[in-house]
Amino acid sequence: MKKYFFAMGSLVLTVFTSQAQQNQGVISYDRVSKVQISFQGMPGGMEQHMPKTRTDKFELTFGNNQSLWKQAEQDNEDDATFSGENGAHIRMVIAGSNDVLFTSMETGRKVEKRELFDKSFIIDDTISKLKWKMTGETKTILGLPCMKATATNIRTRTMMNMDNGKLERKEITDTSSIVAWFTTSIPVSAGPAEYQGQLPGLILEMDIKDGTQTFIATAISEKADLAVIKEPTGKKHLTPEEFKKEREKMMEEMQKNNQGGNRQIRIN
Repeated sequence: MKKYFFAMGSLVLTVFTSQAQQNQGVISYDRVSKVQISFQGMPGGMEQHMPKTRTDKFELTFGNNQSLWKQAEQDNEDDATFSGENGAHIRMVIAGSNDVLFTSMETGRKVEKRELFDKSFIIDDTISKLKWKMTGETKTILGLPCMKATATNIRTRTMMNMDNGKLERKEITDTSSIVAWFTTSIPVSAGPAEYQGQLPGLILEMDIKDGTQTFIATAISEKADLAVIKEPTGKKHLTPEEFKKEREKMMEEMQKNNQGGNRQIRIN
């Protein structure tokens, strides 16, 4: 009889331990981006003063099968301004720095606030799941065992070229190889940026297009204010296609306002 009760006690302990897995919290990430801008005709040798990479801090709050991704407080915001010779200055603003993304893994719905030229837009969309392949490789990140998965993301992006005040845009197909390290110790299908609802565990590290952009988790908190996980609000909601058209219209207005310039800037 004693053996019987001991076995049952062990079973209860095992079940309790598995249920104690973390299902809410806040993850801090560093986003390291390669600076892919070349300048022609810029004064003061500006290109020589530009950094090769930029690091920005973000945080992911998750719980109740939902997540909120936004930028965190930066350490050195003044580092975004660079000076060349002859008093030339340039301020580098990284796209997406003030964006907010809400995702519901349960419904597959996401709502994003995007800022473009000092205007805010609310975009309604759904999660687009990638086809992931498990490699069998493992490593430890922040004390948690992680597994490696890879995927390929094919999407269309806009490449802009401004020459003597004339802005040219063209749509190109961009294929990105993605490497993700995720942990099932935190069985929440979340991760950095738009990579929500992808894998059966939290993504703690991600490399996009051979280091063009890298996300690295730097801290994990088990406590989270779940009240902050809510949809961004705005007067007008757009679909991704409607936002694309609005962005193109704003680009055309910017082109008109820059007529007569003599600088050439390439943005990739």
